[in-house]
Formats: sequence, C-alpha cells, structure tokens
Amino acid sequence: MGLTLKEIQAKLLEQQARKDRARGGSFTGDNNIYPFWNNPEGSTATLRFLPDGDDSNDFFWVERLIIKLPFPGVKGQNDARPVEVQVPCMDMWKPGSCPIAAETRPWWKDPTLEDLARKYWRKKSYLFQGFVTQNPNKDDNPPENPIRRFIINPSVFDVVKGILMRQDLENSPTDYANGRDFYLSKTSKGGYANYASSSWSMKERPLSDDELAAIEKFGLYNLSQFMPKKPDDAGLNAIMEMFHASVQEELYDLDRWGQYYRPNGMRADNAGSSESDTDTTATAAPMAKPVTAASIMERAAPKAAPVQDDPPFDTTPKAAAPVSDKPKSQSPDEILAAIRARKLGQQ
Repeated sequence: MGLTLKEIQAKLLEQQARKDRARGGSFTGDNNIYPFWNNPEGSTATLRFLPDGDDSNDFFWVERLIIKLPFPGVKGQNDARPVEVQVPCMDMWKPGSCPIAAETRPWWKDPTLEDLARKYWRKKSYLFQGFVTQNPNKDDNPPENPIRRFIINPSVFDVVKGILMRQDLENSPTDYANGRDFYLSKTSKGGYANYASSSWSMKERPLSDDELAAIEKFGLYNLSQFMPKKPDDAGLNAIMEMFHASVQEELYDLDRWGQYYRPNGMRADNAGSSESDTDTTATAAPMAKPVTAASIMERAAPKAAPVQDDPPFDTTPKAAAPVSDKPKSQSPDEILAAIRARKLGQQ
C-alpha cells in the first residue's frame, strides 16, 4: 500500500528542509514567517517568544547581517527589470572581516560617495520564534505549525532586549510558566511604519495547554538552520565580483554567479546551487528542554551588547577577508574613478 497524502506531504517537506539546511537556510517566502509589516496601522499583535531549539545559543534569537546588491537587470534577459541579490556579510562570523565593508568604509568621508556607501552597508536583523496569540492581520494565512518565525529589525530588537537589562526581572520572558507576551504595535512616523510604541506585558503568563501541545508536537526550531551558509573562498570571490559589478551598474550574470547567489525570487534549477532568499518550509529541530529564567539570565549577563550597526565614519580600512586568486576585472580605485566619471557625465 502506498503512502497516505499526509505521509507524502511530510516526506516532501523533509526533503525540502534538507535542501534548505544544505545551503545554509534562508529567510522569507513561506507563511511560517509572520509578516507583521503588513499589519494595519494603529494595530497591535501579541507575540510570545520561545527559546531557540539550539541549547548552545545563549539567547532566544540569532543575529544576521545581510548586504543587498542591486543590479539593473539580468544578462541575456530581454526585459531588463532591476533585481537584487542578498549576500551574507562576513562580519557575522568574524567582526571586521567583511571585504565589502572594508572597501566602502573610506567612501563615508567623501560626500559624493556617501549615498553609495549607505546603499551597500550591511542590514542587521534578528530571527526569533514564537506564537502569535493575537493577530490583527486578517489576510495572514497561518501555517499548521503555530510556532512562527519573526524577522525583527534593530529598533524593535532594542525594545525586546530592554527587558533583559532590568534588575528586577525574575523570570525569562520565554519561560514556559512565568514568561511574558510582547505587544508589537504598528504606527507611522514621517510616512514610514514605526514600532517604537511596542512593549512587554506587565504581567507574567503561563503558556496555554494548546501552546504546550504545539511545542510537544512540532518542537522548537533551531534558528541557526535559517542563517546563511558561510561562503568559502570561491563564494567570497563571487560576492566581491558581484559587488564590483553592482557598483558599476552592470547586469547580473547568471552563468558567472548563479551557482553561488541568485536574485530574489530566482530559483535554482538544481540542488547543487547555493542560497536563495526564499525561505521554504523547514522542519523543526527536536524538542529542546525549556530554558529556565536563571539559565538565560546567567548566560546573558556577561555578554556584551550586540554591536551597533551604525555606518562607520572612520576612514581607517580594516583588513579584508582573503579571496581566491582569481584576478579582479578592476581595482577599487579604478571602480571609484568610473563612478566619479559617470556622475560627472550625468551632470
């Protein structure tokens, strides 16, 4: 007798999860990610954060640093629509080792290049998991697994992290019996979404029977599975080639870089290709033991605050990570000269 529909679905999900883990995980695209940015203005979503399924993680989040490389189009395609490739910043693994940051750092002191430097500066965000206990987004399509992932920007993260610095906090906000809900409030400021009014609940709340049953059934995600894979020398060389091509407004070359990184929404045709920004459904890690308040507070206390992601105004270049021996088409100075020449031609 063949597999049932549920068994077939589970098998396909596990196969896709293995592919995701093999290429280092990714971030957006399936409905497990809670799209709070689509919530109505003036609304509040209630979240309940959960511990990381990875016991070795001191916190209940992981930090990611992404650099976005824009291109005017894809080489060989007739409809030259702009595309964007997301690549990992090497500072995630070793602070000060990102060659793109090293190359763009001096640009901040040149007024003609400051906007360009800002475009290629890394974007910081944080990955959490938990429940959405009150959802103001009527168009959201919740998955069967109610444990969802959240991509949190630095401004909201500061509010999340703030409670851990309180000396009178007795229990971790992720504690199963004595944790707290988080109110994610969306307003607007200057025409942009603003979440500054978000806050923690003043009261502790034990997880409900349904929430505990979901953890028992699905387990907690190992958040590191959804982080990008660290590039090897060949991958890092491809990143730098794409960076230089992007700065010079060249087209993205699928034949040249497709085996490493592809534009958003462009899927690989074979399993050997590298990262996409599409976060397909992945399975959870085996259920982790609940993290106690004492353990998370003890582990968090000696840690330094996360590195601020403010753009550098220091002109001292940092050493770049080594790349492969493949020669670059142009040196950084030649690229800058081309940029300035292009700007003069546009005046």
